[in-house]
Amino acid sequence: MGSARAAKAGSPATPSATPPLGWPAHLTPADEADVIVVGAGPGGAAAAHYLASTGLDVLLLDKARFPRDKICGDGLTPRAVAELIRMGVSTSEEDGWIRNWGLRTHGAGHTIELPWPELAEMPSYGLARARTSLDETLVRHAERTGARLLEGMAVTGAVAHERSGRVLGVTARPVDERGRRSGEDQTFRAPIVIDAGGVSARLATSVGIEKNENRPMGVAVRTYFRSPRHDDPMMESHLELWDGEPGKSNLIPGYGWIFALGDGTVNVGLGSLSSTAKPTGLDYKAMFRTWMKHTPPEWGFTEENQLAELRSAALPMAFNRQPHYRQGLLLVGDSGGMVSPFNGEGIAYAMQSGRIAADVVSQALARSSAYEREKALRTYPKLLSEELGGYFSLGRAFARIIEHPEVMRVCVKHGLPRPTLMRFTMKLLSDGFDRRDGDWMDRTITALTKLAPAA
Repeated sequence: MGSARAAKAGSPATPSATPPLGWPAHLTPADEADVIVVGAGPGGAAAAHYLASTGLDVLLLDKARFPRDKICGDGLTPRAVAELIRMGVSTSEEDGWIRNWGLRTHGAGHTIELPWPELAEMPSYGLARARTSLDETLVRHAERTGARLLEGMAVTGAVAHERSGRVLGVTARPVDERGRRSGEDQTFRAPIVIDAGGVSARLATSVGIEKNENRPMGVAVRTYFRSPRHDDPMMESHLELWDGEPGKSNLIPGYGWIFALGDGTVNVGLGSLSSTAKPTGLDYKAMFRTWMKHTPPEWGFTEENQLAELRSAALPMAFNRQPHYRQGLLLVGDSGGMVSPFNGEGIAYAMQSGRIAADVVSQALARSSAYEREKALRTYPKLLSEELGGYFSLGRAFARIIEHPEVMRVCVKHGLPRPTLMRFTMKLLSDGFDRRDGDWMDRTITALTKLAPAA
């Protein structure tokens, strides 16, 4: 595919011929672009889609080849569904999605089912889809919009101007399906680079953007089972996990989930939350196996029905890596710690930050001077903070409270029997509230996010 710049020379999206220090003055189609996006998960795919839709030449790099797996709960909240709708991605059952209409929660001997709230800003349903399928759907959508995807390209670091330090591109190593080198290192150049490479954030780290060890960190483990529960119309969460018989043993500091995928299988996993990034020393896989031993036999969560290896992943939360913009590099999704401490949700915020980053970059590249471009790019962290900073700060306080199982036990015991309190809690924990209009619950949560110091 040729450069979009060549096809649309003189368009508003075309960068000015007066680049800032270290900014490439001329780009060629083969290994250079208007924007490079590193990582083709939901955040990278969203950014690439929105950028390409403005006519920019977007190069999207990922070390994997699609379809590929990603450790995740596979559940999308209504906020994530709203982002899919904005992108123009079909969410019909015919295209492989299964809808869920609310959340079923178990704890302290109680069970409550709550429908997703009816809001102005998002639909009243969630979705579930295995990440092997979800991520390929999004990246192919970005390709159809016009993004150039290079699979099997492991980015190894940033290319920076020797005097200004401005990021001018990336170095990358071709790899095969097993991650082994399959060719010579390559250099790709662009005036702006987006790091959507996930929790490792190798690109951000290579330019000195380190994570904050005092921000919450989650760990998730999950696998898949064949199960008669595959078509359950509700997401399910278990707020109490025990190291033996429920109610007669010790509480484990975590929560479990069961998400039906509608294809004969369910995604089953557990998450654990710490208010800091310090290792907890917990054996999460042993915790999971203990939980499975005490699930009802009719669910089918047995070794014979297990379809995949039990795998784990870290969840970087509450903006644990900042600044989100520096010298031509923007951070999107997990690379910037954009996972909610309330529920471990990351897909919605990856797509949202990809959308915001794309808008900022498109505006910057339409400016007529280096000063104006840089001024536009520096709005990105401010926009993220305005959208998510207060909410994530509330989440940090929440993490400090519920990381103690005995405190969680009291909250669950006295909270679940109260439907109104649980509806409020559901809105808060799922980020399922209207920020600009809504009922008293929405207004209360919005006020709390504004009172909280930005993360």
